[in-house]
Amino acid sequence: MSISNVKLILMRELRDQLRDRRTLFTIAVLPLLLYPLLGMAFLQVAQFTQQHPTKIWVIGANELAEDPVLIRDSAFPPELCLSLDVSNLLQLELEEDRQRLGEDDDPDTAAREAVQDGEFDAVIYFPPEFREQLEQFRDRLPDRATPVGDVLNKAVIKVPSPRIYYDTARDESRIAHDRVSSVLQKWREEIGRMNLEKSQMPLAVARPFELLRNDVAVEEQRRAAIWSKILPFIVFIWALTGAFHPAIDLCAGEKERGTLETLLCSPAGRTEIVLGKLLTVLIFSVATSLLNLASMGFTGTFILGRLQAFEGNMLGVHLGPPPLVATGWLILALIPLAALFSALSLAIAALARSAKEGQYYLMPLLLIMMPLMMLPMLPAVRLDLGTALIPVTGMMLLLQSLMEAEYAEALNYALPVIGVTVLCCLLAVRWAVDQFNNESVLFRESERLDLGLWLRHLVRDREDTPTVGEALLCGVALLVIRFFANFLDMPKDWNDLFVLTCVTQIAFIATPALLMAIMLTRRPGKTLLLRMPRLTAIPAAILLAICLHPAAMLLAQFVQHLYPLDEGVQQVLADLFGQAPNIWVVLLMVAVLPAICEELAFRGFILSGLRHMGHKWRAIAFSSLFFGVMHGILQQSVAATVVGCVIGYLAVQTGSILPCIAYHLTHNSLAVLASQMAPESVQGIPANEWMIRFAEDGFSYQWPVTLTGTTIALMLLYWFRNLPYQMSNEEELQQTLDHQTIPESRAMG
Repeated sequence: MSISNVKLILMRELRDQLRDRRTLFTIAVLPLLLYPLLGMAFLQVAQFTQQHPTKIWVIGANELAEDPVLIRDSAFPPELCLSLDVSNLLQLELEEDRQRLGEDDDPDTAAREAVQDGEFDAVIYFPPEFREQLEQFRDRLPDRATPVGDVLNKAVIKVPSPRIYYDTARDESRIAHDRVSSVLQKWREEIGRMNLEKSQMPLAVARPFELLRNDVAVEEQRRAAIWSKILPFIVFIWALTGAFHPAIDLCAGEKERGTLETLLCSPAGRTEIVLGKLLTVLIFSVATSLLNLASMGFTGTFILGRLQAFEGNMLGVHLGPPPLVATGWLILALIPLAALFSALSLAIAALARSAKEGQYYLMPLLLIMMPLMMLPMLPAVRLDLGTALIPVTGMMLLLQSLMEAEYAEALNYALPVIGVTVLCCLLAVRWAVDQFNNESVLFRESERLDLGLWLRHLVRDREDTPTVGEALLCGVALLVIRFFANFLDMPKDWNDLFVLTCVTQIAFIATPALLMAIMLTRRPGKTLLLRMPRLTAIPAAILLAICLHPAAMLLAQFVQHLYPLDEGVQQVLADLFGQAPNIWVVLLMVAVLPAICEELAFRGFILSGLRHMGHKWRAIAFSSLFFGVMHGILQQSVAATVVGCVIGYLAVQTGSILPCIAYHLTHNSLAVLASQMAPESVQGIPANEWMIRFAEDGFSYQWPVTLTGTTIALMLLYWFRNLPYQMSNEEELQQTLDHQTIPESRAMG
């Protein structure tokens, strides 16, 4: 790879982008104008909301006692309101003599209609005889000379409760409810204070102590904690959007302008072209984020300062600009994530045939990234080893720890976070390079949508095995079916669990794959790998499952440690499996059915179609990912994805589904038998005690057994590697391209 070629392409792309006035306006001018304009509009809206008067209809105001006063001069007293502004905004219309109500009108119905019609924002209704019964209640209060027993023997006076009518569907009504509720709460506390005085009781009887709050965090820590929740999300969203639009112009835009062919014919290799474009997109992504950060930080500080002045500093801290150290950590973390977003955007933009089509691809990318960015904002999510291994999420949590000066916690998990981020960047760059190496992706033509023509094409132009799109469609369809199957009634006993599992495996997994194989392919048997392998392949697969079982259990325990399963779910599953009639029924449900149905779907139809991508391991990885997500529970999905890679490798190397079924059946059977093993079965048998151990986390193998089994498994995998297997046409072509040492374009140059 030539650095000079990468530099030339970088300067070419930067020059072309900077010549575009729309790009300069979007990157440099718009952020400086956008946030002040939004801030001004927000302040206007906030001021309008604060000054909106609230219309309150009070029914039965003549039932109120004179002391304490709730209504004075047709308004609430200022001492009962949160502030003088709130007191002025509450506009009361009193209904003392029932002028608005007829003789036979029901106050409850009238109040509901008044709020629903929007005539009033809220209605307060005091029942008849409210004042008389409140006074009777007060008269029966004991004094110091009255025994408590005599008071308890008297009839208890039940004071009727006032009612507040409001409409949660209208913002004005919700605001009215909040304001009125605070006023009535203070008024009720004042009534309680007067009752205590009448009973000659000190106020400490009702409130014996005050709760003193002591916040040990200093103001800088509180400010950093607030900014650490806001800034990473906003900045990374802008990094993603700032990377996507230049990537579309550098790929789909060049296709429309007809300049991509000229670039590909240059002496620069495809990798150099991708790296030059990637650096260009990265620069624009970082620049967009930093300019938006500067404008948002200045405008946000000003707006929050004004809001704190209006609302009485509700945040409890003067939120000034972000700390300088926090901003430095934010810029440092922005570079790797911007590189990841740039590589993903470049690879996705290469798929687009036009700039218009490329705009549509932004939404799927946002839908994937948004949950990863929003997860760190949840209160219960903290940085640990489990969250550190989640792409994007781990980096955001690490950044929050650094911005909050929790350096010890950040140092413990910095290595896995950086490792996962770098790995994702490398994979994304590799994907982008592969996209540019694929001529069918770069130069595919626009297609006219004709449903009838498309259906005829599916039937008439069927191939022996499914296409990549059909394989992906099958995988997505299975996941969608699984999603809706989760809403079925939860099993209440073993019979319900058995029936639900059988229906899921046969009807929701195997049947869609079999139907698609029959309708979309010419040779369903070849698609589903229904052929006899070498005679030794099936015993070797069984032995491989046995040898890898200790390592698989160790992986499952590690995943369980990273992402603990809810104890309630564990107890429900244990109770259901405890109702099984015998072990053979459990093996049928857990081992036999999944081994047949899931292998036909994932290692049969889906893997056969994905192999047309041209990369064997990529097809295995994607089919294993579908296989893992299909399990539903996160802990099972991670382990199943790894196991699926091993089974997919057996399917490719042997060209048959039978070794895959044998491995799957053996693996699940050993897991069931291991769960049934008790410590009593090991005691007294030296061989078992040497191989097995029991601890608080359950059954596991001794480390010599795990090491020995893994070594034998590697030898078996090497034996499978030496088996001759039939490559797809795309894999043969890709292998030919990979073995070329001099690209054709460079040789011509």
